[in-house]
Amino acid sequence: MILVADSGSTKTNWCLLSPKQNPCYFDTEGYNPYFVSSDYIYKSLMATFPQDINQATVSTVYFYGAGCFEDKTGIVSNALGRFFINAVIHVELDLLGSSRAVLGNQPGFAAILGTGTNSCVYDGCKIIANIDSLGYLLGDEGSGFYIGRKILSDYIRDYMPPPVKEEFFRVYGLSREAIMERVYSEELPNRFCAGFTKFISDSTADTSYTNNLVRDAFIDFFENLVTKYEGYEQYTFNCTGSIGYTFKEILSAVATKYNMRVGTVIKTPIEGLAGYHRSLNCRHKE
Repeated sequence: MILVADSGSTKTNWCLLSPKQNPCYFDTEGYNPYFVSSDYIYKSLMATFPQDINQATVSTVYFYGAGCFEDKTGIVSNALGRFFINAVIHVELDLLGSSRAVLGNQPGFAAILGTGTNSCVYDGCKIIANIDSLGYLLGDEGSGFYIGRKILSDYIRDYMPPPVKEEFFRVYGLSREAIMERVYSEELPNRFCAGFTKFISDSTADTSYTNNLVRDAFIDFFENLVTKYEGYEQYTFNCTGSIGYTFKEILSAVATKYNMRVGTVIKTPIEGLAGYHRSLNCRHKE
């Protein structure tokens, strides 16, 4: 059996492919090797992997993950090798997985807009151009973290319109001290900040404020990343990730502003990746 995974910093989507059964989808937490250790990943899998799946029957694992650059893949592959004892392990960057999910074997432009961001030009097989997103401390424009950080800073500095601030406090009840403690003293502040994008999609207090906040984040993403690719206007804008998917209407307007037509925008690449590897496996058997 083949196991395909797409992992962000918050959540990992899995798909088990078996010749005689329908695809089996399930989720675990995210495993970004910049934030978690090999031992952490192994223990998490031990605790959360579905008990009705015998991991010893998995022959191949294709894992596409945020932060899985060449110098970090060992953290993930070691954990997966300990857990899937009979499997051949392949660990690749999540950006390659997103490219394969939205473009298949066709060349084009692909991006991720989730807890973090990334972007590339893809030749139908591999990534041929990538501008470093720099992670949440130095970049990640347009990401859930980027938007969530702006929400929190506006809340603390009293920049929010009063109806929005009242609604925010009613929903979360957070003080400045509680926010600062969570961001600076506890683990995974990127997940914490990104979680507040739900407030943007749910809020009804002042949609002009929330819409402009998201629009400005996407403009920063285009200005600092997308427009820096040579000839970017020749491509359609293809994207995976919860932020791009949730705010697709705003994203489409910003893409149009920068003369890019919008192609495929999906919440998660796992179904596309499952189809890609099922097709690849069939071709190998021919």
